[in-house]
Amino acid sequence: MRAFSIKAKLGTLVVVSVFITTGLLMVALRTKTELRFITVFSVIATLLITQFVAHGLTAPLDEMNTVAKGISHGEYTRRVSGADRRDELGDLASTINRMADDLEDVDRHRKELVANVSHELRTPIAALRAVLENVVDGVSAADPETMRTALSQTERLGRLVETLLDLSRIDNGVVPLKASRFEVWPYLSGVLKEANLAAAQRGLSSGSGLHTRTDVHLHLDVSPPELTAYADAERLHQVVANLIDNAVKHSPPHGRVTVRARRGGSPESLDLEVRDEGPGIPEEERSRVFERFNRGRITSGGGQGGGNDGGTGLGLAIARWAVDLHGGRIGVAESARGCRIRVTLPGVPRQRG
Repeated sequence: MRAFSIKAKLGTLVVVSVFITTGLLMVALRTKTELRFITVFSVIATLLITQFVAHGLTAPLDEMNTVAKGISHGEYTRRVSGADRRDELGDLASTINRMADDLEDVDRHRKELVANVSHELRTPIAALRAVLENVVDGVSAADPETMRTALSQTERLGRLVETLLDLSRIDNGVVPLKASRFEVWPYLSGVLKEANLAAAQRGLSSGSGLHTRTDVHLHLDVSPPELTAYADAERLHQVVANLIDNAVKHSPPHGRVTVRARRGGSPESLDLEVRDEGPGIPEEERSRVFERFNRGRITSGGGQGGGNDGGTGLGLAIARWAVDLHGGRIGVAESARGCRIRVTLPGVPRQRG
């Protein structure tokens, strides 16, 4: 039992009341005071002390009740005082304040989600509507070029919807992990070829939400060549594709993006790095780049990407989720030039036993 707990305080109240009553009784016996007066004085003293202690216990509870009612009505800015108390009420106040902080963060993220999704949907819808209105009004013909523009905006809407569906699966925790053993070199080689092919196909569109750069060279470095890993290939594809997309967006003209794979410290584990030659990520931004809708990475000089490149700001957040699903780690590593993001996957899980 802690020294300043409520139990200790109540116990102290009982002891003090007994001492007061005993002391007054001894005074009455020595001074031959009538017992009824001593009883009245004892009751009054006990009530005063009890009222003082009770007020110290119930006043914080009344404040907590008020704050809790405010939270239930969506008021997340109020906090409970007395979190520094060294008793159970201090612990309860700290818990309520943490709950209010978490709910305030959730409410802020919800508002940011609505605002960002609304913005992301509005841009391609407005562009698609403008193209179709021009065709209907006879301003432009329904030639292949016009239809390619409309198709690119439709594809952007489709990609945004797919990203939001991934986000919904993340929040609901309904995505199972289907891990298996595979050879790293052919697997990553296929991911890089898909990235190059997709960029070439989108080369005529703008603001697609995925990179349209065809001047950036993608380089694969796997050692040893026969390296194998144990992971969910589909989820790892999300990680690598999003990291490549992010690196290409922020590469200088005719830059180089390197995907490097090495064996980890445990069986079938994998250390994966994606490096670019862009401006890098400021140190104060590194802890936030994997948050949803974060667009804090701003290019400087040669980069052609930028924070407002048409992306949803969800790619790195989904990459972190996929890595966490494996029980791995992802983060921004130190680099003398550009940005280096490192992914570590644990490989074959250890058997319990």
